[in-house]
Amino acid sequence: MRGFVKEFDAHVGLGIIQADSGDLFPFHCVNISNGKRTINIGVKVDFETFDHPRGRTEARMIEEVN
Repeated sequence: MRGFVKEFDAHVGLGIIQADSGDLFPFHCVNISNGKRTINIGVKVDFETFDHPRGRTEARMIEEVN
């Protein structure tokens, strides 16, 4: 999927990606593919989704798109 980083709190490592479809997906910084623990708001990204054990769909395999 493709979207952009709508929100990211570096202090807690949590953020939200808004997909091109308009759907929102939370993510944790460990799911950023380049190994960094931070990402800028507004950055375009490709990502996958998965069903988190806590019952919500989250983003993972997050890669910045140039």
